[in-house]
Amino acid sequence: MREPLSNFAETEPRCLLDCRNSLGEGPVWDDRRGFLWWIDIKAGVIHWIDPDSLQTGEHRMGEDVGSIGLCNSGRLIVALRQSVILFDPKAGDRDILVRFSDLRRDERLNDGKVGPDGAFWVGGMHETEIDKMQPVSALYRVAPDGSVRKVVDGLKVSNGLAWTPDGRTMYHSDSCAPWLDRWDFDTATGEIGNRTRIAEPSNEVGRPDGAAADSDGRYWSAGVSASRLNIWSRDGELLGSIDLPDLPKPTMPCFGGADMKTIFITGHRNQMTPEVLASFPHAGSLFSMRAKISGAKIARFADIPS
Repeated sequence: MREPLSNFAETEPRCLLDCRNSLGEGPVWDDRRGFLWWIDIKAGVIHWIDPDSLQTGEHRMGEDVGSIGLCNSGRLIVALRQSVILFDPKAGDRDILVRFSDLRRDERLNDGKVGPDGAFWVGGMHETEIDKMQPVSALYRVAPDGSVRKVVDGLKVSNGLAWTPDGRTMYHSDSCAPWLDRWDFDTATGEIGNRTRIAEPSNEVGRPDGAAADSDGRYWSAGVSASRLNIWSRDGELLGSIDLPDLPKPTMPCFGGADMKTIFITGHRNQMTPEVLASFPHAGSLFSMRAKISGAKIARFADIPS
């Protein structure tokens, strides 16, 4: 049975920062620093904000930034267009971890997160018009030693990575297939198995973009085509939706704050007409709201022992 909104949200979504990113994505809560990181993919910028003081900052990377994750060392692991680097935001140092030399020219790295195994999981996407996308991309596991394993292929737009709190279930989506999959996950080895297709959302329900898991293992997916967050059960039942009337193209939710009950939501305004933007001036900005349930904590990349 689909549950009412009141079961999930305490407050309505509000604009936290009127940043109007072209392609805002990849929010990650940094519990050590007490602020949020996120990216503007095509601008090649990594942003941060202290949600209490609203102090902000940025790091310009000089090329597309597909996703980011936190490291044990305090650095960030960053998926650039066709490489993964370790970036020290304090010193500005960059160390190349992996170059993906086998990617096509019209393919780039996209959604990525650190898994419970301490590795960085990152997928690619075919960068062309939606109706021309082909399943040429893959999902990869990047280990701390720089070794890479291709784990899923045949993807158009790899997206929606999230893990349940116990780390034993991995969620994954393809935004342009579109589908949601569930995998069994081995936290010790990073091996996955028992792939299960749990949903194939329509445009009206919301094509699945970035996602997060809550402390009960439910899957919160940005319905990028429907201006909403969709909450799915482990078995693919749509339990509820939270409308985002001022954020027409939401791209990813992230749980954060001291109690992990604040949801931060990025969005994009890429390829939106001036007429549409006039109706949605905050498109691409950073939104937040309070949830009634906390989120699953995101792991850190094991570049040094924890």
